[in-house]
Amino acid sequence: MKGANAGTPAGFILLGFSDQPHLEMLLLLVVSIISILTLMGNTAIILLSYFNPKLHTPMYFFLSNVSFLDLCFTTSVVPQMFWNLKGPDKTISYTGCVIQLYVALGLGSTECVLLTVMAYDRFNAVCQPLHYGVIMHPKLLQQLAALAWISGFVESTVQTILVFQLPLCSHHMVDDFMCEEPALIKIACVDTTFLGNELSIASVLYVVIPLGLILASYGCIVWSVLRIKSTGGRRKAFGTCGSHLIVVVLFFGTLASIYIQPKSKYTQSYSKFLTLFYTVVTPSLNPLIYTLRNKEAKWALRRLLGRDPS
Repeated sequence: MKGANAGTPAGFILLGFSDQPHLEMLLLLVVSIISILTLMGNTAIILLSYFNPKLHTPMYFFLSNVSFLDLCFTTSVVPQMFWNLKGPDKTISYTGCVIQLYVALGLGSTECVLLTVMAYDRFNAVCQPLHYGVIMHPKLLQQLAALAWISGFVESTVQTILVFQLPLCSHHMVDDFMCEEPALIKIACVDTTFLGNELSIASVLYVVIPLGLILASYGCIVWSVLRIKSTGGRRKAFGTCGSHLIVVVLFFGTLASIYIQPKSKYTQSYSKFLTLFYTVVTPSLNPLIYTLRNKEAKWALRRLLGRDPS
């Protein structure tokens, strides 16, 4: 057992989709296009939120945080993915794997908390509109954003340390296209029950509880909206929450499938595509979902592009 991991390994082999070379070429093209859209879309959201006074609201403050997070996610994961997809070399250095896992876990955990905070913002906007400006004051916004980022990377620090303390099998072949915790646990040459339990606890803290709070917030929102007599008022209230709810379903749905759903041959064979979806596709969809469903954002975007000088 001691010979399984003699010292720190030089690196890992990310198997990814190496058994399907034709699929790799297609994915390389798709990921390239989506990554460009992600960089452009999220950068646009940040610029719009910063330069347009009409978007200096709590919702766009948190949305700017999510967009910055998505930019970090794309720039930390996609370059290694390009390297793996374009040729036969699938290696990643030990240090690179540690950094990738740490950043990916930190950003993923942070987004879970940020989406929960955004649900709290929507709850106050719909259920307590008269007190909304007093409750969601700038200092609280900064505190909530700091809580999300700090808690996310504290959790990532703990998880990363625990994973890389495991004695690993000598082949160091990770059955994924990035250094994901479930894939790294599988190549450990010791009993990983403790780490599996710890991962379950982390999943409850950062997936189940946030999702429960979000659903509770939307339960209150629905109850408040149903009490509004005018159809226009109901439509406007639901419209302010629709974009966020779509993002929540996409993000937490794929995340739960990877970290919570019981493992089987079926889930294993599709886990890479689920990981690909939430690491590459979801960050590109967020700007589209929020801008296309929001009149203020569309107006600000047209003005930024010079198509609406008014």
